[in-house]
Amino acid sequence: MTPADVVGRLREAGLTVATAESLTGGLVAAALTDVPGASVVVRGGVVAYATDLKASVLGVDRGLLARRGAVDPDVAGQMAAGVRRALGADVGVATTGVAGPDPADGRPVGTVFVAVVHDGGTAAREHAFTGSRTDIRAASVAAALDLLAATVPNVRDGDGPRR
Repeated sequence: MTPADVVGRLREAGLTVATAESLTGGLVAAALTDVPGASVVVRGGVVAYATDLKASVLGVDRGLLARRGAVDPDVAGQMAAGVRRALGADVGVATTGVAGPDPADGRPVGTVFVAVVHDGGTAAREHAFTGSRTDIRAASVAAALDLLAATVPNVRDGDGPRR
């Protein structure tokens, strides 16, 4: 799914989005905001690269981070919920994972979790990407956009989309 397609779907649904990114370092927000007219749907983004920022800025549970580390599906979900709340968006999308060169939090290089949160719930996906650090980060952006696009049709508030 291209960023333009995702922005178009969000626009058609009358929804806004916020990004919470770790390994992608703002690449998801950059992909979305590269689309002309994205300001109608993109509220903003938070790059919480350091683990402590995931807790202090995005509200990820410190106990969860201590037990499982930052590379975890529940952490991704809490990151997405936290950025959604902090930036007042209808939908939050988050990425966390290991781009390399070394494993992290007991996870091998290429392990990535992407999550999307909205009023109706949370969708989280695990990925095992291969290739260079650049390849893994690019694949993570694509996975985030794909999950976001797949989730948009399910975001409803009462009789229709949130406005």
